[in-house]
Amino acid sequence: MNALLSSIIEQQTSLTESLIKLALINSGTLNKAGVDNIGAILAKAFQERLNCTHKQIQLPPYIMYGTNGNETKQPLGNLHLLSKRPEAPLQILLTGHLDTVFPPDSDFQQCDWLDNRTLGGPGVSDMKGGLLVMLEALSTFERSSLTKHLGWTVLLNPDEEIGSPGSASIIAQQAAHHDLGMIYEPALPNGQLAGERKGSGNFTVVVKGVAAHAGREHHLGRNAICALAEFITEVDKLNGQREGVTLNVGIVNGGVTTNQVPDQARCRFNIRTRISDDEQWCKLQLQRIRQQINLKEGISLNLHGDFGRPPKSLDDPHLSLFQLVTDCSKQLGTPLVWEATGGCCDGNNLTAAGLPNVDTLGVLGGKIHSSQEFIEIESLVHRAQLSTLILLQLAKQPNRWIRHRKQAPRATAQEQSDET
Repeated sequence: MNALLSSIIEQQTSLTESLIKLALINSGTLNKAGVDNIGAILAKAFQERLNCTHKQIQLPPYIMYGTNGNETKQPLGNLHLLSKRPEAPLQILLTGHLDTVFPPDSDFQQCDWLDNRTLGGPGVSDMKGGLLVMLEALSTFERSSLTKHLGWTVLLNPDEEIGSPGSASIIAQQAAHHDLGMIYEPALPNGQLAGERKGSGNFTVVVKGVAAHAGREHHLGRNAICALAEFITEVDKLNGQREGVTLNVGIVNGGVTTNQVPDQARCRFNIRTRISDDEQWCKLQLQRIRQQINLKEGISLNLHGDFGRPPKSLDDPHLSLFQLVTDCSKQLGTPLVWEATGGCCDGNNLTAAGLPNVDTLGVLGGKIHSSQEFIEIESLVHRAQLSTLILLQLAKQPNRWIRHRKQAPRATAQEQSDET
């Protein structure tokens, strides 16, 4: 075991070079070409190094709403499934996302060394570094004598940063056929593991009013922006009314010119929840505010969206898995603990599907989702060693972790015919 873990140290330079190459390829969620480029590179690397099967799945488009209320369909990148030994007694689902929050027109496109141990760059922590950790850990595990006890599936999805709307059903489907989940989101800023997570919902509000000349016939107009402002004010007042629930308006736009009463306005907002009952409370409040605004003459307000990720809580199977991870971290001399966080990820989805999981097995870094994102470069090796040790320990006692699940995965209707 020690020899296996030590061998990962030799991969530091290779891992660093691979990370820089991946980070220099823009893979903002709606940049399908860039996301698919990253997916193709990684799928090839997994197949070459792990001799695994591969399925590429085309996802349905992402629906967005303009200020006029019309739907816009945005194509998403492909999802990749890579698997080995589906007949093994213990089945592990490892997931990671190919997309970042940085669109092609972002100013943040390059990598820079901040010091000799810290690399800044788009997606280096969230989560291209984590994808390489996953690959290195599996490659090392496959050289052990315990492989026959453990089978695995890697799920690489293209839409995590927008809530996994296209891949959520496939994530749930795969969860049903596995015993445990390992997700490669970056560690918390203090280097620790995320435990409980808040739930999340994304919503769009479209308001329609009546256009009119701002000078001659202002009285005939019905201002959509003003109506939207009232909606936003009422939504913001909900903050603090229920423990752990936060509502954040993140995007607002509307109107055409200043000499016209605007007849179109739109906002997009996010809600975070602490417990499942929070969702119904939020929906009732939003419906109340919507009805209040729609009483205004000439104003029509429509609400789109829903809660896509329920809160993640830690039951006994989760706690057992977390204990294994912390025990492994102690063996490596870097003891870890877990703590609650307001963030959410595909770990929420796996928990909702009944799959115990640890979802911050990726690299150490910080300032993710900003132009100051960075990675502590040595964590590529340290976290690959941690995941390798976890896999080895799981394979040593497979019967301890097996849960009641479906025995054979079902194919999806959208799977392409390019299985390899």
